[in-house]
Amino acid sequence: MANVTTRKIIAEIEACFGEMRRLPRSNSMFVVGDEAARVYFRYSKVHKRREAFFGLRKVDLLQLEGHNSFIALLTDDVSQPVFLPYAAFEGMFQQISPARDGQYKVLLLRGHGTRELYVPGRGRFNVNAYTGLETIRQGIEAGRLRERRDLTHCQVQTMLGAIGVIKGYEVFVPANDACSLDWSLTPRYPLRNTIPAGFADIHPILSEIDVIWVASGRNEIEGLFEVEHSTPIYSGFLRFNDVLLTNPNVSRFFIASNDQRRDLFIRQLARPTFRRSGLSELTSYLEYANVADWFARANKGVDNG
Repeated sequence: MANVTTRKIIAEIEACFGEMRRLPRSNSMFVVGDEAARVYFRYSKVHKRREAFFGLRKVDLLQLEGHNSFIALLTDDVSQPVFLPYAAFEGMFQQISPARDGQYKVLLLRGHGTRELYVPGRGRFNVNAYTGLETIRQGIEAGRLRERRDLTHCQVQTMLGAIGVIKGYEVFVPANDACSLDWSLTPRYPLRNTIPAGFADIHPILSEIDVIWVASGRNEIEGLFEVEHSTPIYSGFLRFNDVLLTNPNVSRFFIASNDQRRDLFIRQLARPTFRRSGLSELTSYLEYANVADWFARANKGVDNG
């Protein structure tokens, strides 16, 4: 763990909260103050496809349980570190087995203005909202991991559309939902009236998807979002699966829901039909807080993807 990036981040945390001490029998686990937080540091180079590979040791993760804990994913490029609140992902790791070397193998993916954690067999999770020292600073100062966001379906839909517009995409939402968008959250933006050409076989399905990002001038779908506020998450997966089977070039799918439904997302996505089609490898989970933070960052011109 003796790399410049890790030492720099440790120094920055110590400048805010005082000296960090290393836990016995671990080179990567540090405690902030009097158990104000535990931070598990992992480091990786960024590879050609903008992927960073990390191994999370099961014996180390066990030392995070029951504490205000973070997994710090650091890379050798100029991007900010990611601090994953362990409590938000603990249940997922308990449901899967580590590799023979005792490590869970995960990837940090970067592209299209997002950063995502990929866990084989469990899916992709947007981690934009966990980017930068502010995540751990808030967690320590407030004595909590993250603020819960109480948002409605239409508010999340509005922010997802706004993010797409800020990123230069055209945005489609179903006609029945257009009148319900919450313009108190964002300036009114133009909506696309039609589904891109080339999807005649699944036009009725696409017309029901909550938010679609379309590349301006190219008529290509760049992102599909289903906001599952109270409706079954499974229905969103079925729509996505039909799109993927019809046009494999569409490769960015997102389920947005509240934080209590993450486990349901994981169970549903593990179905054999979604594994076989490849959807389980392409679908990301967005908590409402992820959406709100992503929108705030995009609106300020800060993009950590």
